[in-house]
Formats: sequence, structure tokens, C-alpha cells
Amino acid sequence: MAVSGAKEFEVKAAPADVMAAIAAVERLPEWSSPHKKVVVESTHPDGRANRVRMNVSILGINDEQVVDYSWDGDKYMSWTLVESTQQNSQQGSYTLTPKGDGTLVKFELTIDPKIPLPGFMLKKARNMALDTASQGLTKFVGGK
Repeated sequence: MAVSGAKEFEVKAAPADVMAAIAAVERLPEWSSPHKKVVVESTHPDGRANRVRMNVSILGINDEQVVDYSWDGDKYMSWTLVESTQQNSQQGSYTLTPKGDGTLVKFELTIDPKIPLPGFMLKKARNMALDTASQGLTKFVGGK
């Protein structure tokens, strides 16, 4: 059973600064506690990550994932799961919109685990991911 979620939040930084933090995917473990190890395997011509291998642990479930990233300047980033030990599919994205002296960030995530999990566990994992994205990213950008 797939579960989806979205969260909008503001970051007091320019979209280019927020996207620079998102684009530093090898630093994900610094602000996203589920991410234990991240290795960029290939990059796009502009130097941003293309294929990334990562070890993730959430709610006691350990997963090795390979994801492909797509970028649209400082406006949009998305990823799609290529392989995983624990998921059938995963898609996520960040959409950045200038707002006053900061940036409105929309984070969207859809996950479909391979193993059957109770709905409340899926929702808890989704909510943890949404909170980590908003709180962790905001703190990481502010600390740069």
C-alpha cells in the first residue's frame, strides 16, 4: 500500500541558498537522521547529483536505496527510486518559490513498501519524513 504526503514550509533564505543545501545530497545525514550513509555515484553535467546510493533507517526498518535525481535550476528537484531492499517505489520532490525575503518550500513524498505494514506505521513514517524535511532542512540552511 503506497502512502503519500506533502508539507509546505518557509525558510528564511533565498531559493538559490535553499537549493544549494538540497543539492548537497552527500550531506543529507547531517540534517536527516534516517539517512545513515549517502554516496553520489554519478552527476549531471552541472555537477549536481544524478544517481545516489543511500542507507536509510526509519522505524527500525533498514533500507539500501538507489535514487535518480532531476533538477530544474533553483526551482525544483525530484527523485525516483531505482532500486531498494524494502520499497517497491518512491518518488519525492522539492518545489521552491520566492516569498518575501525567504523561500516557500513544498516537499512531496510517495512511498510504497515491499513488506505489508499497518497503515498507522506507514503514516508515522511518512509524517517523520515530512517533519525531517521541514525542520532538518530549515535548520541546515540556517546554519550555513
